[in-house]
Amino acid sequence: MIGMVIPAFAQNQNFTINPPKKSRFISGMYIQWGWNNVWFTRSNIHFKLSNGDNFTLHNAKAHQRPGFYDIYKNPTQVSLPQYNYRVGFYLNEQHTRAIEINFDHTKYVVTDGQTVHVTGTIAGKPVDQDMVVDPQTFLHFEHTDGANWLHINYVRQYPWVYSKKLKRNILTYLWKAGAGINIPRTDFTYHGDRLNNKFHVAGFNFGVEGGARVYPFKIFFLEFTGKTGFVDYLDALANTKAMKGNRASQTFEYVEVIGTFGFDIKF
Repeated sequence: MIGMVIPAFAQNQNFTINPPKKSRFISGMYIQWGWNNVWFTRSNIHFKLSNGDNFTLHNAKAHQRPGFYDIYKNPTQVSLPQYNYRVGFYLNEQHTRAIEINFDHTKYVVTDGQTVHVTGTIAGKPVDQDMVVDPQTFLHFEHTDGANWLHINYVRQYPWVYSKKLKRNILTYLWKAGAGINIPRTDFTYHGDRLNNKFHVAGFNFGVEGGARVYPFKIFFLEFTGKTGFVDYLDALANTKAMKGNRASQTFEYVEVIGTFGFDIKF
């Protein structure tokens, strides 16, 4: 009797069975492109050359080469200035947590004409004296096809200004932290002998970043951040046309200001 009542009761009811929502590890992604200005601390740069020269420049100063005028001259050459790109993957539906692939193309140039203290061995003789950085009489050193810091960031984003009319955030703030590798292309000149070396994995870096996003449209945003970090070049190529097997190593810190535009993509 009970077995007959239950099916009959069920047939007379409008039951809607909603399957449980599946949680997704990645709920969307974003892509960004933009440009930067950067400042470097002084650095000790050690050179070990195949001709036996082995010396260090102490407290060498360096500057950027932002290259924004290159866009003015040729608007299609967006990768000539110092640029940044990010590809991020949101880890929750609220888009407050993400993992990000972060690439900074900065240009590091040791300033010519400065006087630095040099220690080590040059031409088989010990050196402990001040010398002028000059490409013809001594050397020139730069990473201008990129100091190139590639790293993985963890990102946290927080609502700041919410529009009830649009039913979405129009301003958020965020922070990022991560670490990764350096892939510089080092341009080195020694006593007038110059070579722009190949791209080369040469060390590691880590950094932190913070700022804000403005959403003028639902999926389009502008991001403005400040960043600081530490870079260690353990094994940069410093070959010239005449000398191979040269290496350079150095560490420095930096401060970077970044402006990008981007798009959200929801899965």
